[in-house]
Order: sequence, then C-alpha cells, then structure tokens
Amino acid sequence: MSKAAVKAKAQLVRLLIPAGKAAPTPPVGPALGARGVKSMDFCKEFNARTAHIEQGVPVPTLITVQPDRTFTFVTKSPPATYFLKKAAGIEKGSGKPGHELTGTISLKHVYEIAKIKASDEHTKHIPLESVARMVCGSARSLGLQVVP
Repeated sequence: MSKAAVKAKAQLVRLLIPAGKAAPTPPVGPALGARGVKSMDFCKEFNARTAHIEQGVPVPTLITVQPDRTFTFVTKSPPATYFLKKAAGIEKGSGKPGHELTGTISLKHVYEIAKIKASDEHTKHIPLESVARMVCGSARSLGLQVVP
C-alpha cells in the first residue's frame, strides 16, 4: 500500500473527556493536533454538545478525523464504573477484586445503570437483562457486592 493510500483513510480517536471541560490541553490537544485538527474548534463544539450533562462527568467520545482534517464526533453515556462508584459512594475500586469488598450496590441501581447504558448506539440491540449482567460484572471488578 502506498503512503498516499494510507493517508487517505479516516482516523478514529477515542478519548474520555469530562463533560463541559474540554480544553486544548492533554489528552485532547495532542491527540487531535497530531492529526492536523484545530483542537479549539473541537473543544467549543464538544462543550456546547455536553452542556446538558453535569460538569466533570467523564464522557467517552469517538472522533473521526477525515483526510481533509475535518472531524465528526459521537458522544456515549458515561462508563458504567462511573455510575457504580457514584451509587456505592466510593472513590475507587478494590485493589483485589473478588477478595476485598469496597461496598454494596442494590439490584435496582444495577438496572437503572443498565437502562442508561442500553440507550447507547452500540448496545441498542442487546436485551436489558444482558446489559445488566455486564454492569454486574463491572461492579464485581470494582469490588462491589450486588445485593437484591
């Protein structure tokens, strides 16, 4: 494959950016600057699009950079671990998941988080029960016990 053919592809950048707090500092600036995109343009658009979300909530973002240096981006719902930590009232997960418990979370909370995660584009085709199982797995990896 020639260099021209490689450069003609759109590039995908995955970032976890706090809602309403995108700035041309790391990780946003270097990730987009290396691909020739003006990071300030992205930051303004991202902050405007995430204005309805509570400030500082981590938002997974997929940025597609075209060969002509234009970009489009898709925001997803915050990670399940963010919601789990907030619901359990803990700062961070266990150092030894499966051996140490950091807290407990109710099944009701798991289903509430699963409903939020199920609204994402990549999980729309998955049944709610399966999404809830995934959330339970994330809870276990944080050292949280799911109680009925």
